[in-house]
Amino acid sequence: MVEQQTNLDNIPVFEQLWGITNELREKLDTRFQLHPNDATRELQSYSSLTGEAHGSLNIFSGSEIDYLIHSWLRDSKTGFSNTRLTIWLGSQTRVPHLAYEFVTVPHLFFYIDYIPRSDLSIDLEYLDRYYEPVNKRYLELQANPSLEEFTSRSLYIRQVQSPASLCFTSQVKDETITLLRTIAHEMMDRWLNWVDRAEPVAAEEQPALAARDLFIRRTIVERDPDIELAVRLFGAEMTDKLIRALWGG
Repeated sequence: MVEQQTNLDNIPVFEQLWGITNELREKLDTRFQLHPNDATRELQSYSSLTGEAHGSLNIFSGSEIDYLIHSWLRDSKTGFSNTRLTIWLGSQTRVPHLAYEFVTVPHLFFYIDYIPRSDLSIDLEYLDRYYEPVNKRYLELQANPSLEEFTSRSLYIRQVQSPASLCFTSQVKDETITLLRTIAHEMMDRWLNWVDRAEPVAAEEQPALAARDLFIRRTIVERDPDIELAVRLFGAEMTDKLIRALWGG
């Protein structure tokens, strides 16, 4: 779908989506102390082999946040763009991680999810606490005739998503962007409240939780079907750098 597009001007849409992630970042910066990751500094500005695609990948960490990814990528030839904000919490809490991804391909794709840190099949208290509150919104979006639920072709990606994952495609419309902004802030505000009220994880349990988090973070990136597109745009060497930066390698 991306390769069929040529010379599509999606700058206004891209700027709106990137703007939403910056609004969310402002809330994070108000709540957390974050420091840039020097190891990924060279990826703050990068470009494709042809020079038509450009991106910026920025990684931050703090005392409560283990790994925060804030990035954008845009291909001026096809109109493809990707904006991402993902917050991986430290092991001192079991509050779910929070992920945002907004894409134009050239239609709109968005993914917002609380990434689980427990087995939802048996940890019913965790399921009810963190996923019941978003279930109503999930069902509303499913019933919205302007949206179509997106199903990843990757078995692992489908497995790692929560049962209330907000993952949809739509035509690019002002009302859809407005709805997306509302939902994005709603998910952030609820998550910040959880973080503020979180019970601490016992010290002896934290190493296992941290190892689980890192395994999921790495595997999500390494099994992403879009790696194929990245290799065509940036070549294998740059794609490998981006993959390792996204999980912390």
